[in-house]
Amino acid sequence: MTGRLLIKKVFETEPVGQTVTVKGWIRSIRNSKKFSFMVLNDGSYQDSLQIVIDADLENYEEVASLLTGSSVSVTGKVVESGGKGQSVEMQAESIHIYGKTDESYPLQKKGSSLEFLREKAHLRARTNLFGAVFRIRHELAQATHKFFSDRGFYYLNSPIITAVDGEGAGEMFKVTTLDLENLPKDDKGNVDYSKDYFGKDVSLCVTGQLEGECHALGLGSVYTFGPTFRSENSNTKRHLSEFWMIEPEVAFADLDEVADLAADYIKFLVAWALEKCEKELNFIWGIPFSDVDKSHRSVLENVRDSEFLKITYTEAVEILSKTNVKFEYPTEWGKELQTEHEKYLTEEHFKKPVIVTDYPADCKAFYMKQNEDGKTVRAMDVLVPGIGEIIGGSQREEDLDKLIKKMDEDGMEKEGYWWYLELRKFGTAPHSGFGLGFERAIMYITGMPNIRDVIAFPRTPKSCDF
Repeated sequence: MTGRLLIKKVFETEPVGQTVTVKGWIRSIRNSKKFSFMVLNDGSYQDSLQIVIDADLENYEEVASLLTGSSVSVTGKVVESGGKGQSVEMQAESIHIYGKTDESYPLQKKGSSLEFLREKAHLRARTNLFGAVFRIRHELAQATHKFFSDRGFYYLNSPIITAVDGEGAGEMFKVTTLDLENLPKDDKGNVDYSKDYFGKDVSLCVTGQLEGECHALGLGSVYTFGPTFRSENSNTKRHLSEFWMIEPEVAFADLDEVADLAADYIKFLVAWALEKCEKELNFIWGIPFSDVDKSHRSVLENVRDSEFLKITYTEAVEILSKTNVKFEYPTEWGKELQTEHEKYLTEEHFKKPVIVTDYPADCKAFYMKQNEDGKTVRAMDVLVPGIGEIIGGSQREEDLDKLIKKMDEDGMEKEGYWWYLELRKFGTAPHSGFGLGFERAIMYITGMPNIRDVIAFPRTPKSCDF
């Protein structure tokens, strides 16, 4: 067998008696006069490969002096392992050293805190924990594309730079090439954006939804999966300034149809992770600073196997108001449901996932379809045990006059939305969609306690390293 063999393949195929080459980074090395034990990992698998190195190896002294983190290529024979917890190991025949480390290498065998590893984000993929996290992230991304593609959706790369606020909340990062030390001004003293690169005030997108609506009303069913940006000054464990969103949009679909789609998607993600990432999940659930332990499997299995119950916001408020539980936030009609309310509904009252629909219009964005009662809109939140809301969505308002009226009530400038309004002018049709924050889904499935630890290089207020 020639060429490099991934350590994952070594464990999967167990080519006992064959000579193979593996390449990776040393996790640990234990030496004696007659032989050494090297533990090697190449990122392809949760388990590392033990390599036995006899002292008669040509460059034994140099190899034996290597420290954790050094990179090597090892050629040797795969043999059955006599060690506990591993099926095979390797007897080294030759070792080539690519790169050495010294004592200053920050990822030593002793445990490191998540905060410390966040400061070493350029190296943390080499740890057992973050190797697990990012392999799971990869698998959930693959599951996302498979789920929507198999259902006839088309993948849309929505723009990252935009001239409109997709949520109407104003939490956007400006994009400019203007000289900030010498800004051009108009005759009213305002910044003259006509002198800027795009000739107007533009920002990083907060959502790909509006562009998704355009393509759904032509291709039928689309989904976006890309980076989005919020300048909200929040430092919680659940917020990032840059994060990834999955946003499907479906023409001729009402809220009930996309609610069912959302439930199916969550169940698919959970099932995929449980099947494809068992080793990684078990590792994460076994570490002290995870928010969950191995019992989290039963929580995920409940989500995977349950029928998602649908109730209205009004029904939810009635349930919450009648309970004897003392909530921190009030449960009055017209107030947003808080995480404590959502967790009570899913964990205590129903003990299963819940989809809450028909929220007060004042709580929701301008584009949501207005109900005939004049008070509520066709919005939904998908709630799951453990965290509460995991998906938010709505049926979009397809009536041009109603949409314009709502934008006026919210004090929105309609000029930049001319193309969005034309969707309601030229062949308008019912359509609906939802959004899932990818990092929050990874947090939920893995049980990782901080959203900064499920994305490669977290962007948060006052933090944009790497």
